[in-house]
Amino acid sequence: MAGFECASQRRADGRRLDLLESTGHARHAASDYAMALRHGLKSARDGMRWHLIETAPGRYDWSSVAPMAEAAARAGMQVIWDLCHYGYPDHVDIWSAAFPERFASFAKAAAGYLTSFSDDPPYFCPVNEMSFWAWAGGDQARFNPRATRRGPELKLQLARAAIAATSAIREVAPDARFIVAEPSIHVAPSGAGPKSRVEAEAYRLAQFEVHDMLIGRRNPELGGSVETLDIVGLNFYPDNQWRLGRATIPFGHHDYRPFREMLLETYERYRRPVIVSETGAEGSARASWLHYVAGEIAAAIDAGAPVEGLCLYPVLDYPGWANDRLCEVGLFGQPEADGGRKVYQPLAEELARQTARFTARSGDETGRVVPLRRDAS
Repeated sequence: MAGFECASQRRADGRRLDLLESTGHARHAASDYAMALRHGLKSARDGMRWHLIETAPGRYDWSSVAPMAEAAARAGMQVIWDLCHYGYPDHVDIWSAAFPERFASFAKAAAGYLTSFSDDPPYFCPVNEMSFWAWAGGDQARFNPRATRRGPELKLQLARAAIAATSAIREVAPDARFIVAEPSIHVAPSGAGPKSRVEAEAYRLAQFEVHDMLIGRRNPELGGSVETLDIVGLNFYPDNQWRLGRATIPFGHHDYRPFREMLLETYERYRRPVIVSETGAEGSARASWLHYVAGEIAAAIDAGAPVEGLCLYPVLDYPGWANDRLCEVGLFGQPEADGGRKVYQPLAEELARQTARFTARSGDETGRVVPLRRDAS
């Protein structure tokens, strides 16, 4: 799958980011989808920018979405739409009791709008990375709502919004499918004592809090149920493993946990279809990282975990959130005047090898995410 970075939060200094604009994807969606399809990427994660759409409470302007939705429909690109990728309108108070319903109303309108473009079941990621957002925006004040010591409160609020949005979307699109994209992490003890082991394990298990909220296992007052959790998306990067309070665990170190184990643990915990909803590396590590992750997915599938897809994220190079430096992470570079982009050939070659490998394993050449039925276990 091709992942188009669509973050739209306000940074700590108040500046609004808009990665769909700064990567050029908003202007060149048609050519970007065409390039992705040429490389065998027939599904994509893409996004709507809530702050551009809801111009006033309950008033929606879909002009920023229409070119992308039309391009996807013409190309036959299957899209999983992010509805809230860290950003929201300035007239929305994320801490208010009304926030979940405000978001649910927007999500319902978005689903209704998309039904005019295709008869296929729509796919959504209602709120991206609730755990990371709660930490970055609720504890570290790195971006909106720029708070400290309110992470747990923000996580509850985001889970409420995701639950409400899922229910609202199903009112207009009963066949809609949903992914929950959350970081997949491992935290090792920083010392040999029992206190360090207990604290590290508690931190590691916190990665499942959002999922447990959605199914009603945790904080049942939020309204979660087993029907809310559909497809479990894991976001996995080279820096997703660290020692408690210390540096990242180097790849290959004895404390580094094989990703196959993380995939299996998640599947066994929830018995839902799994996708790797984000993965990628920077610079010359791009191809080797894909090689590693794909190998771990194959091992997890062999062990019984139904891993249904892998998303190269981001598929485009992008300007960094903090300083606008060019982050060379993508299969494709920055856009040229005609919308064309340079291809990072080592990653393209590795992608071709892995596509052939998994096609041979499954016999499925559609390249689309077609997971188990919602009620499957």
